[in-house]
Amino acid sequence: MWSNQVLLQRKLCLLIVKRFRFIRYIEILWVHDFGFFRYDPAAVKFLSYEEIPLAPEAASVGLEIRVVGNDSGEKISILAGTLARLDRDAPHYKKDGYNDFNTFYIQAASGTKGGSSGSPVIDWQGRAVALNAGGKTSNSSSAFFFPLQRAVRALTMLQKGRDSYQDKWEAVTIPRGTIQATFVHKGFDETRRLGLQSETEELVRHASPLSETGMLVVDSVVPGGPAYKHLEAGDVLVRMNGEVITQFLKMEILLDDSVGQNVELEFERGGKSLTVQLVVEDLHSITPNYFLEVSGAVIHPLSYQQARNFRFECGLVYVSEPGYMLYKAGVPRHAIIKRLADEDVSNLEDFISALSKLSRGARVPMEYIYYKDRHRRKSVIVTVDRHEWYASPQIYSRDDTSGIWTRKPALPSDSQLISSAIIQVANGIASMDTSSSADGTVIAEVEDSTSPGDIVVSDEYDTSADSCNASVAERVIEPTLVMLTVYVPSTCMVDGVYTQHFIGTGVIIYHSEEMGLVAVDKNTVAISASDIMLSFAAFPIEIPAEVVFLHPVHNYAIIAYDPSVIGPAANSVVQAAQLLPEPSLRRGENVYLVGLSRSLQATSRKSVVTNPRAALNINSADSPRYRATNMEVIELDTDFGSNFTGVLTDEHGRVKALWGSFSTQIKYGVSSSGDHQFVKGIPIHSISQVLSEIISGAKGPSLLINGIKRPMPLIRVLEVEFCCTLLSKARSFGLSNNWIQALVKKDPVRRQVLRVKGCLAGSKAENLLEQGDMVLAINKKPVTCFNDIEDACHALDVSDDMDAKLEFTIFRQGREMEVEVGTDIRDGNGTTRVINWCGCLVQDPHPEVRALGFLPKEGHGVYVARYSSGSPAHRYGLYSQQWIVEVNGKPTPDLDAFVNVTKEIEDGEFVRVKTVHLNGKPKVLTLKQDLHYWPTWELRFDPETATWHRRIIKSLEIEDNL
Repeated sequence: MWSNQVLLQRKLCLLIVKRFRFIRYIEILWVHDFGFFRYDPAAVKFLSYEEIPLAPEAASVGLEIRVVGNDSGEKISILAGTLARLDRDAPHYKKDGYNDFNTFYIQAASGTKGGSSGSPVIDWQGRAVALNAGGKTSNSSSAFFFPLQRAVRALTMLQKGRDSYQDKWEAVTIPRGTIQATFVHKGFDETRRLGLQSETEELVRHASPLSETGMLVVDSVVPGGPAYKHLEAGDVLVRMNGEVITQFLKMEILLDDSVGQNVELEFERGGKSLTVQLVVEDLHSITPNYFLEVSGAVIHPLSYQQARNFRFECGLVYVSEPGYMLYKAGVPRHAIIKRLADEDVSNLEDFISALSKLSRGARVPMEYIYYKDRHRRKSVIVTVDRHEWYASPQIYSRDDTSGIWTRKPALPSDSQLISSAIIQVANGIASMDTSSSADGTVIAEVEDSTSPGDIVVSDEYDTSADSCNASVAERVIEPTLVMLTVYVPSTCMVDGVYTQHFIGTGVIIYHSEEMGLVAVDKNTVAISASDIMLSFAAFPIEIPAEVVFLHPVHNYAIIAYDPSVIGPAANSVVQAAQLLPEPSLRRGENVYLVGLSRSLQATSRKSVVTNPRAALNINSADSPRYRATNMEVIELDTDFGSNFTGVLTDEHGRVKALWGSFSTQIKYGVSSSGDHQFVKGIPIHSISQVLSEIISGAKGPSLLINGIKRPMPLIRVLEVEFCCTLLSKARSFGLSNNWIQALVKKDPVRRQVLRVKGCLAGSKAENLLEQGDMVLAINKKPVTCFNDIEDACHALDVSDDMDAKLEFTIFRQGREMEVEVGTDIRDGNGTTRVINWCGCLVQDPHPEVRALGFLPKEGHGVYVARYSSGSPAHRYGLYSQQWIVEVNGKPTPDLDAFVNVTKEIEDGEFVRVKTVHLNGKPKVLTLKQDLHYWPTWELRFDPETATWHRRIIKSLEIEDNL
């Protein structure tokens, strides 16, 4: 009777799926756990299909069934079971997500797993009797099936609609009614405890089948709905429109057939009979069919499903996904926005109206409530994106005829947000309001004025509230310290950056009327594509800043701000630190560690230098990201822990080193690892050199800083990673006694030699130096430490020869050799271009990828930095940590070639992609391009305007920018 061959031959034409799955994160779902998809029969013309018969009335307790699905991703699987119960409560999965209600489920012990949701449950005749919808994953093999009665109704209406349309498909409206109340089925013993009269129970038992065991009881009512203030939890439903109702199916049939009409409900509350007339609401009217996308956030009217979960009124402004702008402000998912920029917000149109009046870079207050703390409003400061990290605000609407979401601009072209130029931090143009954040921090005002309502601070502002207890070094250095809050947009998470939010302490190294510069570690400012806010310790003000220099090797970055923004009161107390690069710190020397707490209070401690020249050795992370190499750092006997950063000064407050944060990855087992932060001192010498070049003018390309073009430094580096080896071990490798004596004479304390750990792929040293080579001398001068290498590279800068080489004396496999090695010239911009194609971010291979010592033989290729969930890249397995070397057989050695190839691919076209993983393994995969939801675009930094611009490369719409 149960032939697997028969089951496998029966092709399923009717696609009954668990629920609608839309492209975007939006809470639009059916009330019940089913939906329909349509397909084009021409697409499967080579296959033989037949419809599966539906027989919902055949479901009965004890019926043997088979579940035909895709358990655990298998192509097809068939599991046997027996229907054990037809009136099981709807399973409850999440408190803040989709849960079915007002329906019974069928239960069976079939043990189905993930992957089979939406598959048919068939009887021995091959008829579908239910829909596989869920299961219990712990201590049970129970599976839950959805009955098909209402699915058959919907299917019948779809078929009638199909027959009435001859030329093309048009949307079919399936009437759905609701009173926005949730019922549960409770046994007669419990209804009696709720106060049900014995006469009423007798009436219901006589009017119901013998198998009936209970009645429907109100579980919850959505505020603002038809049943609000009419029904209460615990009310026992007796009749609806004069008919005794004890089953969900009968109630749903009546509601669906009465949309827009009144229904009469008879119920008992505590033994008292009540009657009420309610208007049946159209379920489609409270199911959002549009949403707003702004800065990666998805905002739409609160759906009926979430209104049930959170007991809020339908239609409120609901944050389905906070994206970037709201994430920075600390607004969580599921928030309800009540006020924006001092305007009340009651619906999505109010929110869009308030948003249209803002300009780029504006910082405005916003109020919201959260379902877990519903009785208190929370206030935050929202900053409108200053750069074009994301497309301009868009409205997506569901088109039921075409089956896709169409988009259009959410704001008119003359709105302030669209028409305002992108904020130019370099020009000192900021669109910010004077206000206070939730924690009391004063927000900077753009124009220096003293109009009514402005906050005025006396010029005699005391920079040291507890000056009697502070050391001299702390009092001197406090006005130079700033707290940096750094956010990285999700569209720019390149170079292996591992999180979106960083906080750290920096020190002002230059401050004048035209420009202010701050030095900070690169574990705080990892990439140039960042939004940075500075909070000054000397003055209660917070302003934006921009990255102007990222050292390609050392662990520090230089950030620029506009002193004119903070006004004369702040400028009178904010000052630059005095840098003291010479003499260098010595072992046993006393220093003062000074930094800022999270409350911007200066904290200091006197410490002793235990090692002024400790060699760093940080291994590569699983996902390549910046790590400090070829660096000598300073170690102290005591500090304030791994999260405290600041500066090291002498007793007079002169900066000797930056106390910065470093990141590494620690392995906890074979397959687990975690990020670990630690702090060390970074000598100020290199920072001082770069600062001098920025101020006096360097040889590199110009960058606009505060409206002035300034030539930026170019750094000559040897793209080789070195490690230190003791001379005692070097002797065992065969190093001669003469060289050992020469190196001891050069450095009698450390007694070490540098060995090559690896060369960066694509560097000028790649084929000249080999792993294990001992570097004895450069240009005939013995070298023993990283600083010797850096000094040799710096000595070449006096000439204009960009191809100048260093003469290395190395020891390789028992032989002494002379090798000429070229150096590489690098700027301080970091990655300045990223392309999003099919939902994956591609970039040029960054230094940490090249540090693995391998690039594909097809050329450098373009490196996949990240991919977006739900994108074609995700769907077809184009994941991160691999190079794309060919697209449709055409090489893609760089980003320009990649753009030229992908521009030729049309929407819906399948693409053949050849990739090479970091481990060197090649792979060929295919994916289908979707230009409607995933257009190809790029983000690029423009040094002429010091801003990031977003440009559409290929999309279905004819546009230059969204």
